[in-house]
Amino acid sequence: MKTLKLLSAFILGSMLLTSCVAEVVIEDDLYIEEPAITLDELLNTYEIWYVDIERTQGSGEIPFLQKAFTVSFKNGSFFANNNLVGIGSNGNGFGLDVGYYNTFNMEVDISHDLDGTYSLDVTQFANNEIRLYDGVTNTSYYLIGYQRNTFDYDKVFYDNIHYFLHEYITWEKVYTSEFGALNEFDNENYLQFLYYGSGDNFRSSEDVNVNNINDIYYDYTGYYAVDDVPNNFYMKNLTLDYDYLGNEYFELTVINDNRIELLHPASGTIYEFVGRGYLQFKNSKDGKPSQNEKKRLKKADFMKLTK
Repeated sequence: MKTLKLLSAFILGSMLLTSCVAEVVIEDDLYIEEPAITLDELLNTYEIWYVDIERTQGSGEIPFLQKAFTVSFKNGSFFANNNLVGIGSNGNGFGLDVGYYNTFNMEVDISHDLDGTYSLDVTQFANNEIRLYDGVTNTSYYLIGYQRNTFDYDKVFYDNIHYFLHEYITWEKVYTSEFGALNEFDNENYLQFLYYGSGDNFRSSEDVNVNNINDIYYDYTGYYAVDDVPNNFYMKNLTLDYDYLGNEYFELTVINDNRIELLHPASGTIYEFVGRGYLQFKNSKDGKPSQNEKKRLKKADFMKLTK
């Protein structure tokens, strides 16, 4: 992870003063808009385009945008940061090269390595904000442009910790503090986190020193939730809601992209887990739930996480 300050979109926009159109006076009372820069020049003006997923509109989805935290248009190549592990350093901050693109007037054709080709209409709303619209699915995605040296990769990481947890097939306990009261969680050595909407979305195991993670037998299942801690950006509350067995609560801290710390307040014990089986996502088949999957989640499902 790389900590970088994130400038305000308004400040950044006012500094760059970049626009796709300019007003040209023909007569005193007649104005005609003509392009000031091409669409390709606009897309290349910003190194990083943050996908503001919460503003997505429409009943469909564009798989590679649904999955991405950021995308980049770089001289015909299309890049995406689909993983939180290594964000800010993978591909020098651009992420993975996942396809290529072409522009025609105010339309961009993106050919994704796995998801195919999409023709998207581009509308510019501000100097560093655009909308990508897919007429086939009637879906709109909103992108905000930044430069790499002003983009806060850490904020993206900590705002999406729940996705980070399932970027590994499983998490293995490698440390238990000598202090702290004995408790039942002492016996659990593997945790697996799955995306919301997959039914029981965490599993735990009492197996010990398993060489092949595919051989792990998971003894317990349930739901998990990750919540913010007031006034502490770098810590989260983790709830493990075991089916029929009640809840366990932890304070979660990320040590690095492969190691987390769990403080169990009830006993005072500290545990450390390392991720095993890194999952490098290139499309939306893993990781974030799709738009339709999110819509299918009922309020009752989330109530199970906090009951």
